[in-house]
Amino acid sequence: MTMIKKKFYLAGSWIESTEKLEVFSPYDGTLIGITSMADRSHLETAIEQGVLIKHKLKQWPSHARYETLMRLVGLMKENKEYLADIISQETAKPITYALGETERAIQTFIIAAEESRRISGEQMLLDWTPAGNRKEGIIKYFPIGLVAGIAPFNFPLNLACHKLAPAIATGCPIILKPAGRTPLSVLALAELIDKAGVPHGAVSILPMDRETGDQLVTDPRFALLSFTGSPEVGWDMKNRAGKKRVVLELGGNAGVIISSSANIGLAVSKCVTGAFAFSGQVCIHTQRIYVQRTKFDHFIESFIKATAELKSGHPSDPETNISSVIDESNAIRVETWIKEAIHGGADLLYGGRRSGTFIEPTVLTNTSSSMKVCYGEIFGPVVIIEPFDEFQEAIALINDSRYGLQAGVFTDALSEMNQAFDEIETGGVIINDVPTFRVDHMPYGGVKDSGTGREGIRFAMHDMLEQKILVKPF
Repeated sequence: MTMIKKKFYLAGSWIESTEKLEVFSPYDGTLIGITSMADRSHLETAIEQGVLIKHKLKQWPSHARYETLMRLVGLMKENKEYLADIISQETAKPITYALGETERAIQTFIIAAEESRRISGEQMLLDWTPAGNRKEGIIKYFPIGLVAGIAPFNFPLNLACHKLAPAIATGCPIILKPAGRTPLSVLALAELIDKAGVPHGAVSILPMDRETGDQLVTDPRFALLSFTGSPEVGWDMKNRAGKKRVVLELGGNAGVIISSSANIGLAVSKCVTGAFAFSGQVCIHTQRIYVQRTKFDHFIESFIKATAELKSGHPSDPETNISSVIDESNAIRVETWIKEAIHGGADLLYGGRRSGTFIEPTVLTNTSSSMKVCYGEIFGPVVIIEPFDEFQEAIALINDSRYGLQAGVFTDALSEMNQAFDEIETGGVIINDVPTFRVDHMPYGGVKDSGTGREGIRFAMHDMLEQKILVKPF
């Protein structure tokens, strides 16, 4: 395996610093790459360059933004396997999932290219009242200014793209801090961004320590902060962010309802994938499954059988379904939560064991809402499955959570679909699929402790634009 060496990308220049960041494989602990770290002076330069170019980017025509983004798409397609390999190495994500993430990242930029040509305003009649006689309004959208982006480790490429793509599409300069564990894939993307001809100064990708990166939160020269991560960190950032706009995507403990009318075979297949894809390290990981009591035993039997067929192994093996979590400390935390649940009376139906950074896919039942595996965000390959009697009861169980990102409902009853949509307290309700479902142009975000604002290219672009009205006579 070739050692990956990266400089960081500062406003169009590649910088090598004395401070280095080593990146290790979560699977076997081997050193896979080294990159330079940005310090306060580097960040200050990036901010100054971003502030300087923001006025120029206002004049960047939509056709040029579209063409630049599509050049980037072409380069990403040419380097798809290269990007996926880096993702797989630095996250221990099975290569099939890493290839899927790379394809999604490509689609994210295609969507951004299309949306870059759809930023339109409107004409507004002002003579609804006598004061507006002979006047009209012209509403136009302008880039908000410098954007700060902070990306997580679990989708190091695509979730970074969900900050970079709308910024480029709107003409907003952006400084992105990748996760410390997974900077390599987004720095590889930076190479392609540079080749695509994004104006120098418009994008900086800077691995930084937390102290240095905190300036992204507090500096008033940023017009918007976009953060994906934990609720504790996210809400603290919002409290300290000052007057800038803040978009937070903070995860959850997503639930699924399986009604008596549901196709159990479909539900099992979808739920196994939702529960264990990338070892559960997904914000919309299927964590809580509630099954109508008459279908419960059948579902449990089928679910465990399908879980037992999952293949664990090295992330580079195309046959691997489940591999390591991001590091041993998180593996130990997940193991501890499992043991606490069992000690509290939960029944272990499958898995539960840890070896280093690997956690077996784990199925629990007879749990209670006071257990961390129920109320917390486990971010590991663990699922709880419980019965319910009435559909209203299942909705109450889904809503009994500090989180509200997405929920899934398997039903063939129109009345249940409508009730779920009206009453479930989440940012999205997914019918006959798991909450883990996401396509990159849909609005994506949550309520309660799951955050504020929405990702999804068009919706993220809206937060990066400032509405202005011109009032003129006619």
